[in-house]
Amino acid sequence: MRSRINGVEIAYDDAGRGEAILFFHAFPLNREMWDPQVAFLSPRHRTVRFDVPGFGESAPPPDALSIERIADDGAALLDRLGIGAAVVCGCSMGGYAALAFASRHPDRLRGIVLADTRSGADSPEGRRGRHEMAVRVEREGWAAARDSMLPRLLAPATLRERPEIVATVERMIARASVEGIVAALRAMAGRPDRSGELSSIRVPALIVCGREDALTPPAESERMRAAIPGSRIALLDGAGHLANLEAAGEFNETLGAFLLEIASGA
Repeated sequence: MRSRINGVEIAYDDAGRGEAILFFHAFPLNREMWDPQVAFLSPRHRTVRFDVPGFGESAPPPDALSIERIADDGAALLDRLGIGAAVVCGCSMGGYAALAFASRHPDRLRGIVLADTRSGADSPEGRRGRHEMAVRVEREGWAAARDSMLPRLLAPATLRERPEIVATVERMIARASVEGIVAALRAMAGRPDRSGELSSIRVPALIVCGREDALTPPAESERMRAAIPGSRIALLDGAGHLANLEAAGEFNETLGAFLLEIASGA
């Protein structure tokens, strides 16, 4: 499905009924990364996901992108679908957007799931690396993002032994536009540090991380767990930065139990 959100043609899916969950995808992927979760959850929950401008089937951003803009696109999509509040789940860049959503739309938040992400801003070295990658992508195309990101997105064993996951991730990267990749890199480089806002999150919070995540290691997740009141953490064996794909079964069971608790008011 498609809808014009904040001036951009956005591709999205809306499946199932029940407690609503809004997914924000990782960089440089698209909404398809959540396929295992949508298949598992949609019999009991309403699942909403969309492609960030410039990724998947969404149109490229007409101007500068920001993490806050991605969060606001999610809120606007909920408005379009008549959903007052939802559990928000984000992975990596999507986690940055989920935290921005919690800050900017706290009344729309039923719960939050932060998967393989961090609350802090980039270091000066990290910002420099993103800007350098943006220049390479502008010069060489999407393959520059693939070559840089793919070895770091997945656990070593996944890269060696699970070619179907590697192919799925590569296919998603190939569907990203140069404009989208560059805009997202600059948006992530410019995002604020939200670590000081974690203690103000007053909804149920679940933090999930692959034990072999090299981009946002488990220590980052532990820091968020310590800062968010009443939050819980799940560390998944054999998974890297894309734990929802690499350890889909355990991720789904953990997420499903969390959502059922929220739906039941536990």
